[in-house]
Amino acid sequence: MDNDELFEIVQLINKNFYDRVYADPWLRKMFEIVPQDVIESQQTDFMVGALGGPVRYRGRSPKDAHPHLFVTEEIWQRREDHLLATFKELNIDDQIATKWLKIDNAFKQAIIKSSLDECEKRFFTDEIISLDKKAA
Repeated sequence: MDNDELFEIVQLINKNFYDRVYADPWLRKMFEIVPQDVIESQQTDFMVGALGGPVRYRGRSPKDAHPHLFVTEEIWQRREDHLLATFKELNIDDQIATKWLKIDNAFKQAIIKSSLDECEKRFFTDEIISLDKKAA
């Protein structure tokens, strides 16, 4: 697969995946401060580079991008369920899906928190984001 094909596949996955996340009554609250097209573009650049394509991503590392988000195992799993559903719906090659999940899981421990006390603001204006599932 050439770089253009890889970019198109990753872009398609991210569009479908974030359509699901932004429609999810619970998860969308974690993402609503970032326009969907912005996060799709950032994640496409990140994953293309991580999957062996050209490195265009110039943003923060996953750990540095998420310190203000209280991501629990349950939130991680719900997000992963949307990703798996995306792979299935788009009939994504198992090799790409497996690599993608391996990359995701490499950052899991840096993103998941066991307590709200582990969250930190990135900027003075940041709010700590914690999802209340009952409110969804």
